[in-house]
Amino acid sequence: MTEKRKAHRVVFEKGFTANMMAIDGTWRRPCTMLDASDTGARLSIDGSVEGLAMKEFFLVLSTMGKAYRRCELAWVNGDQVGVHFIKPGEKKKTS
Repeated sequence: MTEKRKAHRVVFEKGFTANMMAIDGTWRRPCTMLDASDTGARLSIDGSVEGLAMKEFFLVLSTMGKAYRRCELAWVNGDQVGVHFIKPGEKKKTS
């Protein structure tokens, strides 16, 4: 299988514990970051995401909430999701 990604990925052997949180703070789910690049990440989600507004959310990387990335959902495959990091000033992609 040929790798189509443009950005180099860093794989976290044991995963990196994080949380997904709604932009408006109405929901929060624990997750594990499996790999990441400058442009996005692959996450394994703990628990159900059914019914959550996941089009855009925060990936909280620290327990104090001071390290985070704003994300846009790219794909879902079972308990794993791919996310695109939204950079400050970047316009959202329209589908």
